[in-house]
Amino acid sequence: MNEAPPIEIRDLHKSFGKLEVLRGIDFEIAAGEVVCIIGPSGSGKSTLLRCVNRLEEPTAGTVLVEGEDMTDPYADVDALRSKIGMVFQQFNLFPHLDVLKNLTIAQRKVLKRSEEEAVDVATRMLERVGLSDKIAEYPLRLSGGQQQRVAIARALCMNPDMMLFDEPTSALDPELIGEVLDVMRLLASEGMTMIVVTHEMGFAQHVADRIVFMDEGVIVEQGPPERVLLDPQHERTRLFLRAVKHD
Repeated sequence: MNEAPPIEIRDLHKSFGKLEVLRGIDFEIAAGEVVCIIGPSGSGKSTLLRCVNRLEEPTAGTVLVEGEDMTDPYADVDALRSKIGMVFQQFNLFPHLDVLKNLTIAQRKVLKRSEEEAVDVATRMLERVGLSDKIAEYPLRLSGGQQQRVAIARALCMNPDMMLFDEPTSALDPELIGEVLDVMRLLASEGMTMIVVTHEMGFAQHVADRIVFMDEGVIVEQGPPERVLLDPQHERTRLFLRAVKHD
């Protein structure tokens, strides 16, 4: 059993040219913990997630995944990345493939599973997200909420140890958001380690073990939901929450 935290970030910096987006992030998540990251647009939340699995290359600092240095030049990035499922704002499904093929292609190519095993896993994961009846549909025939649930099922097919969600409901119509959040609540209740960048304050309040508030590339404040959301210690947090409540 690996005793190391699933994710540990030390003094992480990320710049795009002269723009410093992350300015020294120190952050750790425990096994089975659900952490929601909130903050204004442009505060570095999505960039932080993308640095965790090296979709963005950190400018400086260290990202450890289960104790192994993801930022080491000699790291087996693909092996470490396979431990991390990621769900994006846009669903990133292959439009020319039906749902079943969307869920089996990476299993076959990356995990080298047989077709029979890949189909079995895909079927079980679709059932988990409540979409067994959509196995032969094409993405464009699904609602946005259904597409996002397929994207979650696809990530789960790879047996990740942890899941990253980058504003998974921001592209959805309001009436479709609940069905995606319900799947995420289910994963949290099953003990999945999760980092969720979100604007859904109700979800954060009821599902997160910890809320992290970011602004201008730094972590301003973090703690249990009841403290950060109901009794914030920093003026920047208070201003942000006041603005969100008035949206």
